[in-house]
Amino acid sequence: MAPSLMTSVQDDPVALAEIDLYGELMIAASATVEERLSADRIDEVLDVARVRPVRAN
Repeated sequence: MAPSLMTSVQDDPVALAEIDLYGELMIAASATVEERLSADRIDEVLDVARVRPVRAN
């Protein structure tokens, strides 16, 4: 659904959260000496746990 002309980003908590997470990633990327952030570092910055699939025996 397209936002109305009267809607701003301040009215959208999801957009604000996404902007905040993007900012955290940018700060982490600028502070690293490696060329890229590892998947584990990205998970750490975003405070998420990667779900590992369970293998059937």
